[in-house]
Amino acid sequence: MNEVIETILAHRSIRKFKDKPLSEEMVTTLVKCAQSASTSSYQQVCTIIGIDDREKKEKLAELAGNQSYVADNGYFFVFCMDYNRHMIAAEMKEAEIFETIESTEAFIVGTVDAALAAQNLSVAAESLGLGIVYIGGIRNRLKEVSDLLGCPEHVLPLFGVAVGYPDANPGKKPRLPLPAVFHKNNYQSTEETKDWLTQYEKETSEYYTERTGGKRTEGWVTQITGSMASPKRTYMKDFVRSKGLNKS
Repeated sequence: MNEVIETILAHRSIRKFKDKPLSEEMVTTLVKCAQSASTSSYQQVCTIIGIDDREKKEKLAELAGNQSYVADNGYFFVFCMDYNRHMIAAEMKEAEIFETIESTEAFIVGTVDAALAAQNLSVAAESLGLGIVYIGGIRNRLKEVSDLLGCPEHVLPLFGVAVGYPDANPGKKPRLPLPAVFHKNNYQSTEETKDWLTQYEKETSEYYTERTGGKRTEGWVTQITGSMASPKRTYMKDFVRSKGLNKS
């Protein structure tokens, strides 16, 4: 096993950081690592907005559901799906690409591009001894986030990544059993999945019980079915379309 694999397997989300900013050199290195991620058909649909302004970070923390670590970190990155520059390129060539950009396929491409870039940045950060946590909470009030960051049409903030020097060492959460996520040649049956989930419910219940001193005892199955009982951010469909995306 090499250092890269060890870094990936040791991942855990960090939600408490030291009061120490990242250097400009480190930020640039991380963004270059993000840029080096695979991108569908060389489209490069991801734009990263770096936030080091304290007031703006505090506002983003509020919009994300008052998550303090959105403001208190070494640096905050917002990953966006960005077809604005593609529209500019089309204008330069007097080409029409509206139909493509408004398609569901383009929306998936943009989302995947941003996720791949973010994961590259995250692994690079962790390899340097930094900690990271993904922030989906910026989608709680995405119009306000979009306005705050000055995102034009065809640019959609998707999630944030807080990066910094760890000031905590949380336990590593157990992942689903390998057979539950890796199926050879065809999808496995529901009955087999129930067996794996029963095992995982017990394992994660024990994890939370130990980590919280008995304050939390639910396992993953209980946790997920509870959190997904009601849909969240139901305004997203209309907002995404208002940005000129995912219309067809």
